[in-house]
Amino acid sequence: MTDYAQVIEDTLKAAELEYDKPRPGAFFVKLPGQHKLATMTWLIIGDHSLSIEAFFCRKPDENHEAFYRFLLEKNGRMYGVAFALDDVGDVHLVGKVPLAAISADEIDRLLGCVLTYSDENFDKALERGFKTSIQKEWDWRVKRGESLANLQAFASFADPANR
Repeated sequence: MTDYAQVIEDTLKAAELEYDKPRPGAFFVKLPGQHKLATMTWLIIGDHSLSIEAFFCRKPDENHEAFYRFLLEKNGRMYGVAFALDDVGDVHLVGKVPLAAISADEIDRLLGCVLTYSDENFDKALERGFKTSIQKEWDWRVKRGESLANLQAFASFADPANR
């Protein structure tokens, strides 16, 4: 495990990523994004494989069929990880690769995939699964004079002028 852990740690340092090592063989990595501000990602070295897991979003409030269809259609074109549900319906990106695949290039590729899939699909997924909540949040913030900065990606449907 030590050699694999060293490769992962060296790769994270070279990429200047923030991470913690809560226990031997486990890395909790912060991947900074633009749409999703951060994707927190686990890299866990097991006996035979490296597990990758990142929280994507909570269980959708509405429009479940379109939300899950959107994610499932993405799965077939993804490398290294796929969208999956946990026991309460929250969505994660998960994957496993054999220990023999651990190299600096592969760790970089896998983390890049997690970040890309999380960041590029976040706004579209939220629009499908949380549209009403986002509209209510927009209205509440306008009423109170609060900032709309982090809701601007949803202005096309959240701003009453566009509804």
